[in-house]
Amino acid sequence: MTGFRAAAVLVCIHKKKNRSTCGTLETNFRVADVSISPSWGRAAAATFLVGYIILVICFALAIIAFSIDTLRFNFVRGIGGLLFVAAVFSIMALVIYPVKYTNEIDMEGVNMFSWAYGFAWTTTIMEIGLGFFFCCLPNYEDEILGNVKPTYFYTSP
Repeated sequence: MTGFRAAAVLVCIHKKKNRSTCGTLETNFRVADVSISPSWGRAAAATFLVGYIILVICFALAIIAFSIDTLRFNFVRGIGGLLFVAAVFSIMALVIYPVKYTNEIDMEGVNMFSWAYGFAWTTTIMEIGLGFFFCCLPNYEDEILGNVKPTYFYTSP
């Protein structure tokens, strides 16, 4: 969804010279009076899209890995690594977009990024957290599968 949101914003930015509001998804996004070079916008959308594609691949691999018993913990660290790669692409896009946006567009009045920008940061933080989760999960394989006898710390008097 990250790449789709970036593409929707880029459609709105696309070389308008007068102030107007965008249509479908980003109704509160306003375009300023300057002509925007679309190269940075395309770069931000491309990195969002690459991160999103990697995230979808990780989701599919996780479903496959957890549904087949022999693959259960073999792919998990690889999925965690791919999630970190997706997070790097998302962070690159989340840095390119606001830096170039504020450099090229005059910030007059109330100019805030839409909810989609915050949602993209939430997605990135979740990618990092899930990357740690998937990388650490094989360390607790026996506990998860129930192969270890539980240890109780209660002692009877």
